[in-house]
Amino acid sequence: MTDFIRPRLYLISPPLSSAEDFAPKLEKALASGDVACVLLRFATPDEGTRKKIAKALAPAIQQAEAAALVLDDPQLVARAGLDGAHITGIGENFEGALDSLKPERIVGVGGLDSRDAAMAAGETEVDYLLFGALDAQDNEAEATLEWTSWWAEVFNVPCVGVAHAAEEVEALAKSGAEFVGLGASFFDDPEKIAAAQALIDALEPTA
Repeated sequence: MTDFIRPRLYLISPPLSSAEDFAPKLEKALASGDVACVLLRFATPDEGTRKKIAKALAPAIQQAEAAALVLDDPQLVARAGLDGAHITGIGENFEGALDSLKPERIVGVGGLDSRDAAMAAGETEVDYLLFGALDAQDNEAEATLEWTSWWAEVFNVPCVGVAHAAEEVEALAKSGAEFVGLGASFFDDPEKIAAAQALIDALEPTA
């Protein structure tokens, strides 16, 4: 039996090309629930633009007592004053992130294509594993719930189960995962974030 866990929210931004348009959405999202992390993603490969966006958005995230994370760019973490990085897969970039960021900063991993890969990641200093796709069009909700429930039942390393629709939240919230990830579409309707939080708040331990 999985111990009762009341998960916190892990917000996944859309790919960003600037901070200005997204900042108001971010502030509303942060005020709508118990947000543990915000994963910042970028629509541009330009390092200077990425740094500018991250430095503009990170203070609001951190002032809300959430962690500001960046996707697949460990070098940006220190340059932009972020709290850590989320890495896709367990290859060279993941190993480099662990070497450069741990133990001071957060390293999470997703994009795991097998249970062996997940278990290999869990044997490192990683802070969490994420199950589900970061983009809605790539996600399979049933598989995400299956993977999340499996991991939460068996392993101690925290995990994130990603929802891209409101109706996916409840099952993930009950799965034993420490975090429920909310995809980019939730930023367009903060009431859906508040509803997800209300659902989590209403969870009760089962006998």
